[in-house]
Amino acid sequence: MMNTILTIALVIMAITLALLFIRVIIGPSIPDRILALDAIGVTLVGFIGIIMIKQDTIVYSDVVLLLSILAFVGTFALSKFLERGVVIEPGD
Repeated sequence: MMNTILTIALVIMAITLALLFIRVIIGPSIPDRILALDAIGVTLVGFIGIIMIKQDTIVYSDVVLLLSILAFVGTFALSKFLERGVVIEPGD
């Protein structure tokens, strides 16, 4: 029963990833694309978490941590670039 629920969750998350990827490609504005990229990062973390539960292992925990950090930093950098035009300001 649990295996079936996890498989259904993986399928739903795969569909979500496809829809978010479409939003990144044809998003009407840059903030929509940034938000979709952040949502892709969060969804991938959940996807890998479900795979870890399904395989009964913690091997991918480093991957989840690294992906979470990269998604956060990427979203922060893109948002700062969108707001100010630069990511790293000279003189600071």
